[in-house]
Amino acid sequence: MPLAGATPYNPGERANRADMQAQSHILVVDDDREIRTLLGRYLDGQGFRVSVAADRRECEQKLATGQFDLIVLDVMLPDGSGLDICRSLRDRKPHIPVILLTALKEDVDRIIGLELGADDYLGKPFNPRELSARIRAVLRRSAPEEAAPPKVRVYHFAGYKLEPDTRKVMDADGVAIDLTGAEFDLLQVFLDRPGRLLSRDQLLDLTQGRERDPLERSVDVLMSRLRRKFADAGEGSLFKTVRNGGYQLTARVETADIEP
Repeated sequence: MPLAGATPYNPGERANRADMQAQSHILVVDDDREIRTLLGRYLDGQGFRVSVAADRRECEQKLATGQFDLIVLDVMLPDGSGLDICRSLRDRKPHIPVILLTALKEDVDRIIGLELGADDYLGKPFNPRELSARIRAVLRRSAPEEAAPPKVRVYHFAGYKLEPDTRKVMDADGVAIDLTGAEFDLLQVFLDRPGRLLSRDQLLDLTQGRERDPLERSVDVLMSRLRRKFADAGEGSLFKTVRNGGYQLTARVETADIEP
């Protein structure tokens, strides 16, 4: 008996495992009919979707017509070596993990299997419960990482909130401050560099990406507008002018990342 300590199929186990592995389609390739039947029944009871193949030819047919999340592959097949299949899979379907089943006792044979791209191996006889545990472990390792939900950064300063994604600035009561696109960009430059003294050349480069013309006064005009709009909203001077130096934001700035 190639399976050691086989656990009888318990219908209740399927319900317990279904949510975890319901979408995982396993291909079991083994020339032993009894092993195929027992593994198919047991893994199905563990919540996996299972297909079986008796030899290399049937394995290739299944791979050509189906989508699989993992292959349990016997090394010794009547029409070829599982190691050759493993080598071929690494070139054709490198995303499908492989667990080798082998009766070979030599460590070198197992090492060759791992070098050919197998993700794990299990020697016969084996307990199907251990195989199930290894399948789950390999699937967890090979599953693509879920992208973290994007974060939205907001700025808080002097009782105001600036939202870069909506390009809005609101006071403590939620009333929007009407800013032009250029005014908004200039304000955000200061919020990204709180307390830093920024020259007119730096501000022009950061907001418009170009060098300042000697007669360029656009930054001064925008600064005047920002001061006036925040003064109209009841805020005192948010900016300090440094002679021959530039401008500086005087308010404390706090940032927070929130879910969109």
